[in-house]
Formats: sequence, C-alpha cells, structure tokens
Amino acid sequence: MNKVRAYLSTLLIAALVITSLPVAAAPASSTTDLVSTQSVLANDSAQADRERIHQLLNRADIQDELVKQGVDLDEVEARVAALSDAEAQQMANQLEELPAGAGVVGALFAVFIILLVTDILGLTDVYPFTR
Repeated sequence: MNKVRAYLSTLLIAALVITSLPVAAAPASSTTDLVSTQSVLANDSAQADRERIHQLLNRADIQDELVKQGVDLDEVEARVAALSDAEAQQMANQLEELPAGAGVVGALFAVFIILLVTDILGLTDVYPFTR
C-alpha cells in the first residue's frame, strides 16, 4: 500500500507541475490587440478628410481647370492617396476655409511681387519703372 501511495503521490505531483506550467502558444495576432478610441476616431477623421478632398477633385470645373494647367488627374489622385493623415486634414481644412475665387487675387499679387523683386535685381525685364 505504501508503494502505491508513493507512486500515486509522485504521479499527482508530476501532473500538477506539468499542468501549472504555461503553455507555449503561438504569438497573438495584431487583430486581438486593444484599439483605443482615439485611434479609431483619428482613422475615421482621416478618411473623412480624404473623402472631402476627393469630392472636390471630382467636380467637373476643377478637373477642367487642372487639365488646363497641365496637371495629370491620375497623378493628382496618387498624390492625394500618398498624403499623411495630418497633411490630409490640413488640406481639407484649407479647402473649406477658402472662399471661391479668393486664391486668384492672392496668386496674382504674389506673381506681381515676385516679378517686381526680380526686375529690381536685374534678373528680368518686365516693368520699365524699376530702372
């Protein structure tokens, strides 16, 4: 009886030790990780910004103007897709804040100033009043 008891106690101890050891499992996939609310909201916000940019670029008048300027529409789509989330947010905000046609006056003024400065430096010959 003592031999059976010693054999059973050794067997029970071995079984308890083996079952208490951690089982080596396969590494958990990235889909089982917890996702924070901020990361989900940031991803949704970035997708919404990209969607606003695409909606604007899909307008016929804007596409016609881009073609007139010599811009390839496929290249525009590729560049919008390559924007980081922060850049997409900044671009979408700028597009919403600009009133229609306001950029034209600023662009013309910038071109005038650039030509004036280069004319004063003697690099161009556009304005006769700079001599």
